[in-house]
Amino acid sequence: MKGTVFYKMTGSGNDFVMLDGRSTRPEQWPRDRIVALCDRRAGIGADGLVILTPDEPDTVRMTFFNSDGSRAAMCGNAALCSARLAAHLELGPATGMRLLTDAGVVETRCLEHPAQAEIRLPDALVPKPVPSIAREPGERAIWLGTVGVPHLVVLVDDVRSVDVIGRGRPLRHHPAAGAEGANVNFVSEPGGRTEPWLIRTFERGVEGETLACGTGTVAAAVALAAQCGLPLPLEFRSWGGELLVARATLRGEVATDVWLGGQGRLVFRGVWEG
Repeated sequence: MKGTVFYKMTGSGNDFVMLDGRSTRPEQWPRDRIVALCDRRAGIGADGLVILTPDEPDTVRMTFFNSDGSRAAMCGNAALCSARLAAHLELGPATGMRLLTDAGVVETRCLEHPAQAEIRLPDALVPKPVPSIAREPGERAIWLGTVGVPHLVVLVDDVRSVDVIGRGRPLRHHPAAGAEGANVNFVSEPGGRTEPWLIRTFERGVEGETLACGTGTVAAAVALAAQCGLPLPLEFRSWGGELLVARATLRGEVATDVWLGGQGRLVFRGVWEG
């Protein structure tokens, strides 16, 4: 059979094309080929490409590319999907393995639910206020931190009314976000005490809104805990409708024992003739 065997997965609406690294290598995927693969009209369609390659025992390397072909250090929802698929492909045990990412080592474990997993991320600095970014009406606070990749967290009155593209694009490129820019995560309070927080994301590398952002959810949780005194864990509902849970221990300006739980669901598999 010619072509490339692929697995299409979703993490709370954040979707990926996943490849088995035993039959392909990252070097075989230049930018234009990744863009063609992720194209939602002429390709498979995805927010990014993930290649899973066996490394040491119970260890898998996760190579991640955004849909524009740029390589990214980390993606939380891609890691959740990788935990499920790596176990499915018998690259490591479902009870626990390690993912080697460009942002460091991520511990994983699959949960009893067939489409749920947890990942433990490297320690992260607590997001800090960014006084150089002027807030617009409806914005209560803006914080900047790095969880795998840089994230701006914008606390707003109502995330449902935010112009994610119109506001997210200039913030993503704001000088305060660094030379390569940052993801922009808009969050608002739940409607009731037992309801999850709401989150929407403008994601760099996709250059538009995605339905979920795992590391952005963690950045938001840590920012809310450190800056607003909220207790962890915190539960968030992604714009894709699924729930993500972030927990960590704050030690001064550092978040340790950082965990993210959420969806990693296999949608379909097939062969790409590209």
